[in-house]
Amino acid sequence: MKKNIVLFSLFVLPIVAYLFFASGVNTFSKLPTLTPKIQDLGNWKSLSGEKVTLDKKITVLGFSGTEIFKNRGNYFNLNQKIYQRYHKFNDLQFVVVCPLGTEKDVKYIIEKLGEITDTAQWKFVFAEPQEIQAFYNQLKLREKLDEHQGTANVYIVDKDRNLRGRKVQDEKEYKEGYSTFHISELSNEMLDDFKIILYEYRAALKKNNNASRKI
Repeated sequence: MKKNIVLFSLFVLPIVAYLFFASGVNTFSKLPTLTPKIQDLGNWKSLSGEKVTLDKKITVLGFSGTEIFKNRGNYFNLNQKIYQRYHKFNDLQFVVVCPLGTEKDVKYIIEKLGEITDTAQWKFVFAEPQEIQAFYNQLKLREKLDEHQGTANVYIVDKDRNLRGRKVQDEKEYKEGYSTFHISELSNEMLDDFKIILYEYRAALKKNNNASRKI
């Protein structure tokens, strides 16, 4: 009897586990598009005067609000759990839309992030409050910006400027964003979905390369 239990643990359980996780990957093999072709950032500039665009980049998009210094820990959470793993991927950027007047706070945050990581893919851009609100509205999200014009959530935008999300299991609604306040959400749901987005593009790149060889 004991021998049968050992054999079951060694051979059957790994197969069951594989089938379980494989079915989970298939369920989320492609993240749904929540809002297609969102607007670009226009002429908004970064601290360095760089014009930032969402075109042809996988973007993690955030909205800091005027309380960015108070909520600076959220960006360190995002940096540790997602950014540091993938920031060397050339087609990736982390864009945070900030109200004009928060430049000093943003500069401090960038300096502190720079002590622990390469910040080249962090892009903080600045705009008037009404411009930020109009841009946010066209994302067509359920959640609204808070009274400081910010949110703890970040969103995934693909290279074609499509806002992406995940179907919440056993619910009709979609998960739109990922809370930078909750580390567990970044480590689990966002990390899983981020891997799916990267897999989509790597698979497409491989397919295009194979097609080119056949021409």
